Amino acid sequence: MSKILLFIPVYNCEKQIPRVLSQLSDEVCSYLSEVIIIDNRSTDHSETTTRQYLQKNPPVVKTSLLRNDDNYGLGGSHKVAFDYAVTNHFDYIIVLHGDDQGNICDLLPYIRKEEYRQYDCFLGARFMKTSRLQGYSRFRTAGNYIYNILYSLVCGYKIYDLGSGLNMYNVSILENRFYMRFTDNLIFNCCMLMGGTFYRHRTKFFPISWREDDQISNVKMMNQAVTTIRLLGDFMINRKKFVLAEHRDKMIKKYTAKIIYTTGG
Repeated sequence: MSKILLFIPVYNCEKQIPRVLSQLSDEVCSYLSEVIIIDNRSTDHSETTTRQYLQKNPPVVKTSLLRNDDNYGLGGSHKVAFDYAVTNHFDYIIVLHGDDQGNICDLLPYIRKEEYRQYDCFLGARFMKTSRLQGYSRFRTAGNYIYNILYSLVCGYKIYDLGSGLNMYNVSILENRFYMRFTDNLIFNCCMLMGGTFYRHRTKFFPISWREDDQISNVKMMNQAVTTIRLLGDFMINRKKFVLAEHRDKMIKKYTAKIIYTTGG
């Protein structure tokens, strides 16, 4: 059986994180070896809410709440989690965002059949035929379809999502830490797609359910749209140079976090 780590990134999700943690049913936990929740220096009560939930409703698997030593951004939190997965010799890592837009149950059928073992990157997609979107505007949906087409043309295979909140990675591809120079913001997943293309990672998309209701978006749409296209252009011109280049605005030698609460499971 695979040793699987579930990573839940959190930033200002005090209303949503209890709903995310409620997804950790006994069946879900039966496939997990450990859960880490990484709070990226939230300015609301996300950390307190998470701790209180875990105290009252401890999952049946070891679960730890970590606090980043600085605000590293979503990409930076991924780097903390990826390093944790590599250092502790996990086989796979699942990423489930803490804002309750995705549902880990969408991944369960593939875990039961161990289909994920055939791939290095098993990625949730909001824009496949059988995906289910709730509260997502037609304008944003159309924009995502266009960007998916552009990335598909450059990367050379069908891409259904540039970055959803439910993904699974084979930890072996993370051992060389190829992702460390990628941007630390919300565009980190786009860089991961291009990095995966360059390194020929075996990639598969699967349909997910996705909803937007009381979540607070951290996306600055116009700026992100321009940056996403610029990065794709750089990758198209010189793939190797792109993957090896420094994409961060702030150089961070090591991404660190402290464990502030653990339930033994």
